[in-house]
Amino acid sequence: MKELLTMTAERAICYLQSLEARRVAPTRDAVARLASFDMPLQDEPTSPESVLQQLDEIGSPATMAMAGPRFFGFVIGGSLPAALAANWLASAWDQNSGLYNITPATAALEQIALGWLLDVLKLPPESGGAFVTGTTVAHFTALAAARHAILEKVGWNVEADGLFGAPPLAVIVGEEAHPTMLKALGMLGLGRNRVVRVPVDGQGCMRVDALPPMTNLTIVCAQAGNVNTGAFDPIRQICERAHDAGAWVHVDGAFGLWAAAAPSRAWLVEGIEDADSWATDAHKWLNVPYDSGVAFVRDQHALRAAMAITADYLPTTSACRNPADFTPELSRRGRGVEVWAALHSLGRTGLSDLIERTCRHARRFAEALAAAGYQVLNEVVLNQVLVSFGTSEITMRVIDDIQTDGTCWCGSTVWQGHTAMRISVVCWATTEADVEQSIDAILRMAAKHRQQT
Repeated sequence: MKELLTMTAERAICYLQSLEARRVAPTRDAVARLASFDMPLQDEPTSPESVLQQLDEIGSPATMAMAGPRFFGFVIGGSLPAALAANWLASAWDQNSGLYNITPATAALEQIALGWLLDVLKLPPESGGAFVTGTTVAHFTALAAARHAILEKVGWNVEADGLFGAPPLAVIVGEEAHPTMLKALGMLGLGRNRVVRVPVDGQGCMRVDALPPMTNLTIVCAQAGNVNTGAFDPIRQICERAHDAGAWVHVDGAFGLWAAAAPSRAWLVEGIEDADSWATDAHKWLNVPYDSGVAFVRDQHALRAAMAITADYLPTTSACRNPADFTPELSRRGRGVEVWAALHSLGRTGLSDLIERTCRHARRFAEALAAAGYQVLNEVVLNQVLVSFGTSEITMRVIDDIQTDGTCWCGSTVWQGHTAMRISVVCWATTEADVEQSIDAILRMAAKHRQQT
């Protein structure tokens, strides 16, 4: 075991050290070699060393360099050194982290990490929380608590009796709500198509003046950080309108919630503490390994009522919190371990600097591309930049070329009728030099197509 894990660590270190120099996207030849994995399952065992060698020599070259400093797609960060190391150690612990009495170390670390998160994200300290796979399941978890709380007030036990015959709930979302929100609503039986969509402004923010009438059977889903523009819904005003009617407000803060930790960006989240539940990802701006999402619910009793589990064979009686009582899963890894390690290694100033620095990088992208005569479509208030290089066809050619070139990786989007390159900056390892190198590559590709028109 020692020799195998040492070899694995050495190979992982070589992989990480190669990210600075390698192309971001894998080559076609590297992807083609993946076919060699597809072999008949042999009858006899294969040595673990040989298995790891094959994974590294064939698999590593075919990966996207998401852990590197020049991947700007999908709001994906890398892994902080402390978080990655903690993830390795927690995997060695191999704890099924559902019950405190069985796995006290991971359960305790999760509880502490949740408290730290509530603090740095400036959410109500009495809130309950749950570590889950990502924002999709965080939405599911928080909205299940909302469903419980709303129906309990009108005398309906949804966990026991289901939705058949229950008072119908109304759900309001912004026109540019993220699809993970709609997926979560579908899984909860609240419907993807039953939602009422509210018009948005020129940056994708929900218009408060367009909110429909609400009741105590309404859930409003607001957004902190539009996935295209980074813009924030006016959450304080939404909460005021919703709470006057007795409605529940849930916030999609997959990456935008982290603005609370940065002094120059905290104004964006003003009033967010007035909401009733929140969802975010730690594998985005906190830069911990996949997968790591977090759900927060002000009424932690509603969260526990929606998620608690018991059985005769489970030692659920405990003086401390059982994580499984707050999450959809019983069997689960201790995701809070690397979150604890990331926050502990960064501290308040390190976390703030991470947010501020990457936002400055985004601003630099926008300024350089605008100065070169290309259209930046959004107000760059956070870490997202949308840029058009002319027509939809030309913009897509530039994106295809930059992805093929390999210097950096940026994705495409269509936002309010415009085809654009989307640049998302969240990685802890991205430097000013990485930004300048990427800008040069983008401008080089764009200039080639400008000359052709």
